[in-house]
Parts: sequence; structure tokens; C-alpha cells
Amino acid sequence: MEETTSHAYQVEQQVGDVASRAKSASIMLRSMTTEEKNALLAHIADQLVADAEHIESANARDMAMGRENAMSEGLLDRLYLDKNRIESIARSVRDVIDLPDPVGEVVSESILPNGLHLTCKRVPIGVIGMIYEARPNVTVDAAVLAIKSGNAVVLRGGSAALHTNAALVTSMKTALRNAGADPDIVNTVDEFGREGSVALMRARGLVDLVIPRGGAGLIKTVIETATVPVIETGVGNCHVYVDKSADLDKALAIVQNSKLNRVGVCNAAEKLLVHTDVAQAFLPRIFDVFAKNYVTVHADVEAARLAPKSLKLIPARVRDWETEYLAKEIAVRIVGNVDEAIEHIRTYSTGHTEAIIAQDQETIDLFVSGMDSAAVMINASTRFTDGGQFGFGAEIGISTQKLHVRGPMGLPALTSTTWIVKGDGHVRD
Repeated sequence: MEETTSHAYQVEQQVGDVASRAKSASIMLRSMTTEEKNALLAHIADQLVADAEHIESANARDMAMGRENAMSEGLLDRLYLDKNRIESIARSVRDVIDLPDPVGEVVSESILPNGLHLTCKRVPIGVIGMIYEARPNVTVDAAVLAIKSGNAVVLRGGSAALHTNAALVTSMKTALRNAGADPDIVNTVDEFGREGSVALMRARGLVDLVIPRGGAGLIKTVIETATVPVIETGVGNCHVYVDKSADLDKALAIVQNSKLNRVGVCNAAEKLLVHTDVAQAFLPRIFDVFAKNYVTVHADVEAARLAPKSLKLIPARVRDWETEYLAKEIAVRIVGNVDEAIEHIRTYSTGHTEAIIAQDQETIDLFVSGMDSAAVMINASTRFTDGGQFGFGAEIGISTQKLHVRGPMGLPALTSTTWIVKGDGHVRD
């Protein structure tokens, strides 16, 4: 017991040292100009491409381990990197270079009746801790968005991507060092395992914000463990509702894209609700698509009656309405009207993204007003809830909470504000 306590204390001290160095690096980064920060990002993009072969090799080790551990195809897809994906990540870094720098942006400005001049400006948060699962792209996304917004970052990726993340962090540190910057702008505590995660979550005073990005279990653990402020992200039990007024050809394309474009991501559709008046016309068509793509369907009794024999069908249970599958699975229910669809979604939604496919404007308005999610799609795929698709460039996550940001988190979400008050000998009565 004493040995375990001693080890935990040692890890806490080591993680504290990492966070302290990140804090020092953040102070230097805070004073950098936009041009200087963009130069760092350009070095990182170039270095990632130069190191592609080494990164691929490291990723191959993680992929082999993932298959040995029976990781799902959806999660393996998230983990996988090849030359094309690495080049795509590098392009996303260059996209961030082209985005406006939020630091120094004037949020509001006014002059009080007493003559005091108030200016509210965006400033960096400081040190951001990222805790995430087997998503190597997050390693780079988090780092470059942090740098552009003037923050240092301390990363804790999942053990399934251990070698890939190490290679990516090494590449970025090399780029920073070659550019004459402090390599501690980007740091990792992966080597300290789960105890390192806990120490990072509790490094209050050194780490200013923790962002978990992963499944419900990870997010719940971080919320319950952290003493550092947390932004909840990304559990996506996303719904698509096909109304009786829907264009069924559009509905077919939207549902297919929402579910199958990438099954292992948080903005993939996990639930399909269909109005009873169009169920007989629509469900056999989408079921045929699901059957051809080997999608398992958890269906309610009425929907199951319309399923072909070729479809892998499982009776839906309560837990299915609550589940984020992140796989080739979806739960399907027939509803009597839009009110029933709204009630179902509000009961089981995680507040990420919901979609309606309809032509009737009154129904659309009713659906939108009834939703309490970060994003609501009208006749569009749930897959559009994404920082890049929203024009933010690479995103650091999708917030499903209401403070301090909500939805895809781009550069402005990684800043806080400061009030600058200018007087001329003012004193308070």
C-alpha cells in the first residue's frame, strides 16, 4: 500500500513538472504575434510530412495491437494513419494558419458615464490538458489549435495509440525546436499511464482547462475526477427523424450518409425515427441499404415487420435507445408524429446533433424549437457537425455542455477574455 502511494506521489510530481514547463512555455507563447505562431504551425506541417514514414511505422504497431485486442472496425478506422491521412492532417494544420487569430480580438468596447473606457478582449486560456482515446488526429488538432490561440497543451492519448501519439508529439517538438521555440509548448504525459491522467486532471494552478474527448466512460471519469475546470465533449447519440412531409429520396441519401460515411465518429447517426405515414414507403428502402452494408438494426416491433430477411435484425430494448454504437449498428423506431419524435429524442439524446428531414415548415419549426442539442440539422446529414465543415478549421472537440462554449470548438473557444479599463485619474466614490 505504501509502495502504491509512493508511486502515485512520484507520478504526481513528474506530471506537475511537465505541466510547470508547459506553463512557462505558455507565457512565452502568449506574447507571440500571429505571424510568429503561424510560422510555428508551418514548421509542424512540414515536419509531419517529412516524418510520415516513421509515423506510419509507429501506427502499424498500434493497429496490430488493436486487432489483437479485438478493437471494433469503427475504432480501428479512427486509429489508422497512412501517408494520405498524415498529409491530410498536415493540410489541416495549414488550414489553421489561414484562420483569423482570435487573440486580441475586441469583444466589446464602451465608455461609461464617468468617462472610464472599457475594452473586453480575447486572451489565451494558458495551459490546456487534452485527455482522449485512440484518435491520433486529435494529437495534432489539439496542439495546433492551442498554439494558434496562444496556449500550451499537455496531451494524454489512449494507450491504444501510444506509439502513434509518441511519434506525432516527437515530430511536433522537433518542428518547434527547429523553429527556435520552446518545445514544451506541446507536451505529453502518456508515459505515466492512468495515474498520469489523474495527476493531469488535478494539476490545478498549472493546468487551466481539461478537455476530454472520447466515449461516455472517459468523459464521466474526467468530470468526476478533475479538480481542473472541464469542458464536456462529444458523446453523440445522434438522431435522424424522417417526417411524413419528407422528400424520401433525399431522406435515403441523408440517412445513409449520416450512418455510414464514418461509423466511428461522434456525429454519426445512431438512431432513426420514421413517421408512421411514410414508414412502409421508406423503411424497406433504407433497410436494403443497411443490409447491403452489413448494418445491424435494433428495431421496434412495428419497424421489424418491414425488414427484409437479408437484414441482421435485433429487437430494440431500452438500452439501445441510450447507446452510442460507433459501429455498423443503428436503432430504428416508428413514431406517430413529430411530437412523439421530439419526446423520444429529448429522453435519450446526449445533446450533440439531431436532424429532421421534412418539407413542411411548421413541422420543421416545431422540431427545432423542441430540441436542446448543440446542433440541429434541417434536411442535412448529422456528419456536418464538425469544426472543419463549419469553417473553423481543425476542431479540438464538440462541446455538448452549455458553458463556456457549445458545439464544434474552434479557435475562439480556446480563449478567455480580459477587461481593460482606461481612466484618467479616476477614483471611486
